[in-house]
Amino acid sequence: MLQEKISSGSYDLNKFLYGGYESDIITTIYGPGGSGKSNLCMIVATSLAKKGKKVFFIDTEGGFSTERFKQIHRGEKEEIENDLQNIFLLKPTSFEEQEQAFQKLLAHLKKETVSLIIIDSIAMLYRLELGSAISSKDSEKISDVNRNLANQLRTLNEIARKKNIPVVITNQVYASFQEENSASEKKVSMVGGDLLKYWSKCLIELSGNNFKRKITLQKHRSLPVKNFNFEIINSGIRKKGMF
Repeated sequence: MLQEKISSGSYDLNKFLYGGYESDIITTIYGPGGSGKSNLCMIVATSLAKKGKKVFFIDTEGGFSTERFKQIHRGEKEEIENDLQNIFLLKPTSFEEQEQAFQKLLAHLKKETVSLIIIDSIAMLYRLELGSAISSKDSEKISDVNRNLANQLRTLNEIARKKNIPVVITNQVYASFQEENSASEKKVSMVGGDLLKYWSKCLIELSGNNFKRKITLQKHRSLPVKNFNFEIINSGIRKKGMF
């Protein structure tokens, strides 16, 4: 049975993913700041909005940009303004507000058909809240924060599976050093670690900067680990070199 997919909004990324993002799973795009995570979210959101599809967008980092939407859209002013109405945007500034955003999402789904859910990013406010709990050595609060993130991911997974709505989330990374063969090795890990890996059936890693960017498919239900170099352009992204 073929899995339903939605266009990523990029010809090159669609080719890379054999059609786009799968509809019944959580896809996590992770990488350091400036690697292109928010751009990929803007590209897919714009693509669906142009088709008259509704997008529920939770923006915790201020990555959503009307000007970027216009660049990617490339339509007339009236078309752009009309299509922007297809994006329901929330901008939580605390982990508590992020939890409230999920309640609004559930309420929204009862009265509106949604074709895509985006959270950019899932762990930024979580990381701040967790850091505060750790600093205060409040073990109960630490447990609550981790439990709340797990509940949010569980909710997204249930929505994706039961309603066949694609979920695209972004995540931050941090660098740690580990000893291996008596040499210090730098390792990049996702914030939230095993929680995000467990609930995400597709993991896409972004790396690099303005001079050299790479996208790597680290986990997928039917595709192998692979990568390609890309650059960000006004209309979206464009591959550099061969897949």
